[in-house]
Amino acid sequence: MKRLLHITKLYLILLSLSMSIIAQEKYNILWLSCEDIGPIMSCYGAEGIETPNIDRLAEEGILFSKAYSTVGVCAPSRSSIITGMYPISIGSHNMRTGNHWGYHSPEEESYKDYIEVKDKTGRNVPQYSVVPPSYVKCFTEYLREANYFCTNNAKCDYQFNCPITAWDEVGNKAHYKNRNDNQPFFAVFNHGITHESQIWKKKDEALTVDTSNVPIPAYFANTTQVRQDVGRKYSNIQELDAQIGDWYKKLEEENLLDKTIIFFWSDHGGPLLRQKRALSNSGLHVPLIVRMPNKAMAGTIVDDIVSLMDLGPTALSMAGIKPPTYMHGKAFLGEYKDNKGHRYAFGSADRFDEHTDMSRSVIDGRYVYIRNFMPELPLTYRLRYREQIDMTKELLALNKENKLSGDAAYIFMPTKPLEELYDLKHDPDEVNNLANDPKHREKLIELRTALAAWQLEVGDMGFIPEHDLVQMMWPGGIQPMTETVQFNPQRKGKLEMLCATKGASIAYQKGDEIGSERWSLYHEAITIEKNEKVQARAVRLGYATSKVSKYNSAR
Repeated sequence: MKRLLHITKLYLILLSLSMSIIAQEKYNILWLSCEDIGPIMSCYGAEGIETPNIDRLAEEGILFSKAYSTVGVCAPSRSSIITGMYPISIGSHNMRTGNHWGYHSPEEESYKDYIEVKDKTGRNVPQYSVVPPSYVKCFTEYLREANYFCTNNAKCDYQFNCPITAWDEVGNKAHYKNRNDNQPFFAVFNHGITHESQIWKKKDEALTVDTSNVPIPAYFANTTQVRQDVGRKYSNIQELDAQIGDWYKKLEEENLLDKTIIFFWSDHGGPLLRQKRALSNSGLHVPLIVRMPNKAMAGTIVDDIVSLMDLGPTALSMAGIKPPTYMHGKAFLGEYKDNKGHRYAFGSADRFDEHTDMSRSVIDGRYVYIRNFMPELPLTYRLRYREQIDMTKELLALNKENKLSGDAAYIFMPTKPLEELYDLKHDPDEVNNLANDPKHREKLIELRTALAAWQLEVGDMGFIPEHDLVQMMWPGGIQPMTETVQFNPQRKGKLEMLCATKGASIAYQKGDEIGSERWSLYHEAITIEKNEKVQARAVRLGYATSKVSKYNSAR
C-alpha cells in the first residue's frame, strides 16, 4: 500500500509538471464537439459498434469515464459550457429561450412575443435572451485577452445572443487558419451528424451496423422499428467517427497534431426517448476524451466525476490562465487543476419547448437520485419535435393501446414518483426504482440531502415561473440596452474605453478593420496613431448591444 501511495504521488507530481509545461508552451486547443450521444463507442465498452478513430483518441489520450452534462438538452447545456455556470443559477435552464442557435449580428437580434409556450402558471412565455449576473462572461474572453485566436464553427445556442466579444470568428466560415503567424488558437468545430434530427432525416439511408447486434435498452419494446432507429443512431455515430478520422489526417498534414490539445465531447446524452432531455444517467452521461500533444498520458482512464461545465475552466487552466472564482466549473487538467473536483454531478430538467416541467438529479457515479417537483405529470410527455422519429410514434401508439409491459412500459408511467433512485451497477437502464427500498435508505438520504444543499447553494431559479423570470431579466418585457462606449484619451497615444453598464465587455475596430465583421476585444488601453479612427460597441450578456461610438485621434 505504501508503494502504491508513493507511485500515485509521483504520478500526480509528473502530471502537474506536464500540465505546467504545456501551459508555458501555449499549445493550441481544439474542441471537436458533437451532439446527442452518450458514450456509445468501443473505447467505452459499447457493443454493436466500431469507432476506430475515437478509440485512437482514447488510446493516445485521456478518457474520462464519468463525464456528465448539466442538462440533457443542447441550449441549457451549452449555456453552462460557455459560462462555466449551472444553468439554474443564471436562469438559462429552460429550453429554448430564443433563436440563438447560430450567431446573429446585433442588428439581426430579434424576439417573438408569442411562440405557443406557457409557464407552470399557464402564462405566456415570449422569446427572450437570458441575462446572467453581471460578473458572468463567456470564458473565451479570457482566452482572447491572453492573445488566443478564438473561433467557433458554428453552433452557439447559449440562451443569449452570442456577443461580438466572445469570438474572433464565429459562423460556418470561422477557422483557426485565419489567425496571425505564431498566434495560438482555441477553436471549436461542432459535428451535427449525431443530432436527434438525423434519426428521421437519414432514415432512408443504408445502415452501417447490424441491427441484430445493437443492444436495445430495457425501457424500449424490442420491435423492428426500434431496432431500425437504434441502428440509425449507431450508424450516425460511426459516421461521426469517420469525421474524427478526417481531423486526424488534417492535423497531421498541417503539422498541428502534436502542437494541439484536442478535446472530444458531446453536449449531452441522447438522442432517443428517455435519453435526450432526461436528467438521469441516460440523458447526462457523455463521452469526454482529451488528447495531449505528443500523446502525453496516453491510455489514461480517469474515473473522477467531471462536468461539461468544467470544459471552459479547463481550457483556461491549460492555457496558463487562472479560472475566475465565480465559476461553478472546475479545471480538471492544467496548471490550475482543482484537486478537490466534484463529489457529485447535478442535473436539471425544466421546460422543453412547449412542455413545462421541473426535476433535479444528483449522480455519484453509481447511484442516480431524481426529485420530481411536478410528479402529477407523466414521465414521457408529448413533444412535437421528437415525435418526428418513427419509433417514438410507434411506442406512443403501443402505450395508448396498452400493448407495452414490463420494463418497456416503465417510461410511460402516467405520473412520476416524487423520488427516484437507481443503482447503475445492477440496473444500467434505470428501470428499477429503489427510492422506497429500506436497504437503500441511507443512500437515498445522502443524495436527497446533497441535492437540496446544492439547490440552496446555487440559488435554483427553477422555482420562479418563467413568465416572472422574463420580467426580472427584461423589466416590462423590454430587453435592456447596454450603454454606449466612452473614450478617454491618455498620454503617449493611448486610448482608454469605458462603459457605464455593469458587467459589459467592449469590442472595437480601428483603422482598416472598421466596417469588417471582426471585432477586437478591449481589455486595456490601446495604442492609436495620429488621425487613426476607432469605433467601439459594448455588450453585457443578455442585453442589446450598444450603438456604435466613434473616435478620431485627430481631434
